[in-house]
Amino acid sequence: MAKSPGESRPSTPAAPVSRRTRPAKAALSADALVSAALAILDADGLEAVTMRRVAQALDTGAASLYVYVANRDELLALVYDRVLGEIPLPAVAPVGEPFPHWRAELGTLIREAITVLGAHRGIATVALGDVPTGSNALALAEAILGLLAGAGIDDLTRSLALDLINLHITAAGAEESAYVDKGAEGQTEESAVAAMDEAFGRLSATDYPHLVAMRKSLTQVSGDDRDTWAIEVLLNGILATPAPDRPTTSSDGSLAARRPRAASDR
Repeated sequence: MAKSPGESRPSTPAAPVSRRTRPAKAALSADALVSAALAILDADGLEAVTMRRVAQALDTGAASLYVYVANRDELLALVYDRVLGEIPLPAVAPVGEPFPHWRAELGTLIREAITVLGAHRGIATVALGDVPTGSNALALAEAILGLLAGAGIDDLTRSLALDLINLHITAAGAEESAYVDKGAEGQTEESAVAAMDEAFGRLSATDYPHLVAMRKSLTQVSGDDRDTWAIEVLLNGILATPAPDRPTTSSDGSLAARRPRAASDR
């Protein structure tokens, strides 16, 4: 069943609940840590989320947090998974059944994922360089794979497409978050475009002939139109580019090393 926009799926961090009984303080739990960290992140950005700051928000000592998470990275992973729970997921067809509207649904899912990540300051960057195992990351991966099944592509191509789509969501979400921060400081899309156009106008046609010749084209498309075009290019490329018949191997015959992203970019 499809999830309603704005309704967050619960994250499932496995952690004990504190036995602290003092009535002035709420019981600690991994979920409480995630909620406090997310509030700090939304208010002050990713760098502000430290174990000490979270402990202060919960009126406890930093050492007590390590009962629930091993370190800051693990806490941020849980925060990231909590944020992914805000993404409304579409219903997909069972394995082996056709899904004729997969492309429209997938385009919508990608846009909504970018919007959700962009709304939480810098959280998208947590996904870089890691393999996700959170319940919401896996649910997103399952939805993407289910929609891609409607494309009629082979399983290897579909697995690589999942990797590429998640990378696009992560990068675009990080950029969206940066724009949100700049918007809070008073910058608008119009002012950013005007500044870029002014910078191009100062360029030498001798040194930068293509930038000067394309000055108008470089600034005339809106951000929304660029985002829509990027998703179309992404999906067209996936459909037109099957995965290689066999994995690339290194000179010693072993599988070539690659970045450790798989089911989803956490």
